[in-house]
Amino acid sequence: MRAHAVSHAARGRYDARIAREAGLHLDPVRCRRGRIAGHGLAGLADPERPGRPPSFTALQVTQVKALACRLPAESGVPAAR
Repeated sequence: MRAHAVSHAARGRYDARIAREAGLHLDPVRCRRGRIAGHGLAGLADPERPGRPPSFTALQVTQVKALACRLPAESGVPAAR
């Protein structure tokens, strides 16, 4: 969505047309375009979000997902566990 909005905005298209062509609502297109206008390329990045920091590292999350995707017979643990 970001790349689409930026490329079309660079061509001089209006926000409403960008939103219509991309199948998006107008508000996110306006918001993203405003961030890019105010911050340049740094506006493409996601802003910091409020809330509690993650409890698990990316590696731990990946390991749990890998374990969850294995068949019970492969891990030697009954399906009930």
